[in-house]
Amino acid sequence: MNTKDLLLACVVILAWGINFVVIKLGVQDIPPFLLGGLRFICVAFPAIFFLKRPPVPIYLILLYGLTMCFGQFSLLFFAMYLGMPAGIASLALQSQAFFTLLLGVLFLKDQLHMQHIFGMLIASVGLIILAISRGGLNSHVPLIPFLLILTAGLSWAIGNICNKVILKHANVDALSLVAWAGLVPIIPFFMCALWLDGAEKISASFTHLSIKSICVIFYLSVISSLIGYGLWGYLLNKYETWRIAPLTLLIPIVALIAGFIALGERLSLWQYIGVCVIALGLCVNMFGQRVIHYFKSSH
Repeated sequence: MNTKDLLLACVVILAWGINFVVIKLGVQDIPPFLLGGLRFICVAFPAIFFLKRPPVPIYLILLYGLTMCFGQFSLLFFAMYLGMPAGIASLALQSQAFFTLLLGVLFLKDQLHMQHIFGMLIASVGLIILAISRGGLNSHVPLIPFLLILTAGLSWAIGNICNKVILKHANVDALSLVAWAGLVPIIPFFMCALWLDGAEKISASFTHLSIKSICVIFYLSVISSLIGYGLWGYLLNKYETWRIAPLTLLIPIVALIAGFIALGERLSLWQYIGVCVIALGLCVNMFGQRVIHYFKSSH
């Protein structure tokens, strides 16, 4: 990966790491599904008036929108609304990296090397430690939200594969794809909001919309979605999934630091161990081949 693309990847990592704290702040004031609907209204409008619809079959855009946009974020927002800490949520969601690797092998014929398998196994142990860990205040991991976020990771991974198929299908601008796909989840989000919260609570949320809430929606729609996913699509289109997907495992470092500073979130000893094990899995996945090659060449 060249220097420019590495810097772009760092922008995505920073934006998406802080994103978890922003979501946590958002669901404190706005019901989760309403927040999702408002987010994607701002993602799609007015961008679709300036960006041409991607020249791909509509079913691909629908599938991308339902998985990457609605599936991932409905589950993530709801899990954080139910009490999942921002830092732990960022870690659990990175299960998408390993789901993406497996789906890339199954559907895109990507190569899966031995270090990828070892890396996934090691990181899976870290996720298990994280799931069963217990600690004091601000360190308990609720099981149902944790499972919801793992499912969100699977939805993100399916969206990654759709993204790659779409961008290979034709000369598609990644930003255009994000904007047009943003139309897809709007109705499902508002239907879920009506079902879960009711019209009265939704009306009250609009009536008491604060500057803080407006800033949250702006960050989620412009910085996290349009900029973040636009750059993410560019990187996925240019590089193999196994090279790009694991980079998102760096996001929790940003999220954990931001969660500690902004929300006072702290981890228990076992959760720190889980974080380190996941990081080890990332290192094996990304650098294992280089280490093997080094030892082979030195002998």
